[in-house]
Amino acid sequence: MESTIIGVSNNIRRIKELIGQVADTGLNTIVYGETGVGKELVVQNLYQKSNRVGKPFIKVNCAALPDTLLESEMFGYEQGAFTGAERRKRGKFEQASGGLLFLDEIGDMSLPLQAKLLHVLQGGDFSPLGSEKNVKMAAWIITATNRELEGDMENGRFREDLYYRLSTIKIHIEPLRQRPEDIPPLIDHYVKAYTIQFVGKQLSTPSQEDIEKLVAYHWPGNVRELQNVLKRFMILGDSQDSLDDMLIGNGSRSRAADLPTSEGRLNSPLGLLEFDPNDPPDLASLSLKKIKKQAIVRVEKEIISYVLEKTGWNRSKATKILNISYKTLLYKIKNLGIEPPQGSKE
Repeated sequence: MESTIIGVSNNIRRIKELIGQVADTGLNTIVYGETGVGKELVVQNLYQKSNRVGKPFIKVNCAALPDTLLESEMFGYEQGAFTGAERRKRGKFEQASGGLLFLDEIGDMSLPLQAKLLHVLQGGDFSPLGSEKNVKMAAWIITATNRELEGDMENGRFREDLYYRLSTIKIHIEPLRQRPEDIPPLIDHYVKAYTIQFVGKQLSTPSQEDIEKLVAYHWPGNVRELQNVLKRFMILGDSQDSLDDMLIGNGSRSRAADLPTSEGRLNSPLGLLEFDPNDPPDLASLSLKKIKKQAIVRVEKEIISYVLEKTGWNRSKATKILNISYKTLLYKIKNLGIEPPQGSKE
């Protein structure tokens, strides 16, 4: 079980501080963030730094089971409670007694089950299916979600009273694109881990240029996507796909199709590559593999320049339109050689 939280951003520093402050309190905690940011890793750290370590750590994925199965999994049942209940089964609440119960994807729980969970949190006990006896609930409840629960409360998909019961402590993990400074230490950590995991194999190691590409990428799948790209790159290297190909294959995309062209430069394939259409290049120089990187750089530069121009070089507005972090925008401006117009404020 991986347990190390890697990062130097303010967000990660604050999360580590919160873990230290909360771990021994037993307060209901909700961890939220996009898919792949590492929510379960934060929960594992809360557990390992708490006075419950060594006691049960029970995880329930609320999105993985239909209501009927999820209810019996959580609360358990007595023999004969329903057809097929041939013997008593302890539910997750009971199994987690004295330890931690991690309810993952809590935002996908149905309203009827939300009501039953609220009853347990309010009363501190529950009844297994088919039983008239109450069982004391003695587990630390931590939940996680990738949903915007505030919006779900407004449209009636999530109970407001349950939300406030679950969220005494709230821990938000920012998406990786908003904390690019965490990418180099993550790369270093996983390269070392995969070198051990794949010992005996001939592995490629990311160069500084590769790391710069990884920092500039927008990572829609967050840390999980970074792990997959690094594994593929280290094992395959350039034998099958270049790093650019891997990132494109993972969903790297530009907004070129949605933006007007500037002086027609994006209309021409030769214009993309900074060739003069009136003086076409030698056909021998048009290898797709060789010019792909140049084309990507050219498109990025055109789009970023266009957005900066239209926002009057308001970098904050530009980051929202481009869906990248402020630091990533500054990196790209410098790396792509984008110059502000004379008289504009830096």
